[in-house]
Amino acid sequence: MALSTRVRRLAGRFRPRRRAGEKESARTPGVSAAAARGPARRAAGGLGSMLAVLVVFAVLVGPDRLGLLTPGAFLRIPLEGLLVAALLLALPARARRVVVVVVGPLLGLLAVVKLADLGFRATLDRPFDLVLDWLLLDDAFGFVRDAAGRAGAIGAAIGIVLLVGTLLLVLTLALRRLAALLARHERVATRAVATLTVAWLACAVVGVRVVPGAPVADAGSTALVGAHAAQVDARLRDRGEFTAGIAADPFRDVPGDQLLTGLRGKDVIVAFVESYGRDAVEDPELAPQVNAVLDAGTQRLRAAGYGARSGFLTSPTFGGGSWLAHDTLLSGLWTDNEQRHRSLLASDRLTLNGAFRRAGWQTVGVLPAATQPWPEKGFFAYDRYYDAEALGYRGPPFSYAPMPDQYTMSFFQRQVRAGADRPVMAEIPLVSSHSPWTAVPRMIGWDEVGDGSIYHGAAAGEDSGDADGDTSRIRAGYRQAIGYSLETLISYVQTYGDDDVVVVFLGDHQPAPVVTGEGASRDVPITIVARDPAVLDRAAVWGWQDGLRPGPQAPVWPMDTFRDRFLTTFGPSTPPIAVPR
Repeated sequence: MALSTRVRRLAGRFRPRRRAGEKESARTPGVSAAAARGPARRAAGGLGSMLAVLVVFAVLVGPDRLGLLTPGAFLRIPLEGLLVAALLLALPARARRVVVVVVGPLLGLLAVVKLADLGFRATLDRPFDLVLDWLLLDDAFGFVRDAAGRAGAIGAAIGIVLLVGTLLLVLTLALRRLAALLARHERVATRAVATLTVAWLACAVVGVRVVPGAPVADAGSTALVGAHAAQVDARLRDRGEFTAGIAADPFRDVPGDQLLTGLRGKDVIVAFVESYGRDAVEDPELAPQVNAVLDAGTQRLRAAGYGARSGFLTSPTFGGGSWLAHDTLLSGLWTDNEQRHRSLLASDRLTLNGAFRRAGWQTVGVLPAATQPWPEKGFFAYDRYYDAEALGYRGPPFSYAPMPDQYTMSFFQRQVRAGADRPVMAEIPLVSSHSPWTAVPRMIGWDEVGDGSIYHGAAAGEDSGDADGDTSRIRAGYRQAIGYSLETLISYVQTYGDDDVVVVFLGDHQPAPVVTGEGASRDVPITIVARDPAVLDRAAVWGWQDGLRPGPQAPVWPMDTFRDRFLTTFGPSTPPIAVPR
């Protein structure tokens, strides 16, 4: 018997027997394992590999701002993807596993940062700050709690934690799948990476772009990481620089009898109008309604003997972070982040409130949105401080605002100004124009306001409901809310003003980009109102425009210059020349 025949017989004896129900094709030599799995499993495997590639690709080329989130933004070749693919192809199996374990979570973190940038740019028109914005989580939780209840806030917090964990896991698994795909098709993958690398270089040299701001030869993820790294470095250096600026104060040791001599005997109200930005008086869709309130108010106040001057200030913040604008205006220091805010509150910097207090005024803080303990209130040198609880409001909230602006001003008049035994300087943030602008109260008679119970009934105002992303409804609610806040101030001066009242009102920041669009100005209107012509004569050196509405050519100052200009203008003598604009 031939040797080959004997070998075949022996092999047949030791061939494993087919189990009951087992398909012959699964045991047949020469049939691939992939084929043995069947069409369904092969399709599922192919779909999983495709999804893994798409997920990694989307993270690498996905934009970090909503304005660029278009289909054209994904028609790009990510340099980082080519580098990772080349590395996986070049390394042995064990080293590839190490790359997956390290790079996968990093891709997850990149996705988290891009999503954070998207959110911050949509609300505050700036990228996420890796060093400082973690400090805002508590404020964000409080905002959601006030708007949606404690259960909603807890649910949102849990959802964010789960989202971050899911992104880290999914990107790691996707990269592992991608590494396995490259290993199975090494020759084809090597050619594809080489071809795409040549294409990337060609597009980079020529500057090919399918859509503006999205070059085909993409290295956006590297640029994003570099920008955030530079941001971290700048934040670490900024603390010392800002601390030095706190100590450099020309008014630090000025005696009280040499401060604010031009306002002696006056009650001075500094009112911040939430989200009252330049777009409110210039945007074609917003301005007609807002300007109608301002222009009618100018005429009414003029008929009552009042004059007004208006200009613009550039705010350090946008879309939120009102406390940063308050810090900046009152301290004379540019306070544009949480680190500066905390450094300022830990210092003994003289604020505008403190200057009034040193000069003999009774200083008052009326803060209707302060719903939690606020130990930092001592920094602003209040003799008397009223938070939401102390204001004694008995009506319903209006969206975010715990109480209507008219109630806040009514309380101030009844409980503070009417019974004061010396001039009052009051800081009053008005919050009826705070987002989400879905419920705006109505103006009522001042003698009807009482403890606010009336707002449960006819004065409750119109609730426009959840805008659900409808930009036109959001903008309509915004302009209605701004009009209400401005009308409250105008009506207050008309009703309770006299020769000895001076009102300075301004916006803290522009509203969110959903109202203004991306890249809008940081400017906010500011106005001074007084009946005494001597006050406005001194303010004439500022060059502000007549009336409650600043026009397009009105002067624009950085907000941190206001304190020194104000103290200089109303000091012992008016400067011989105009304060530089």
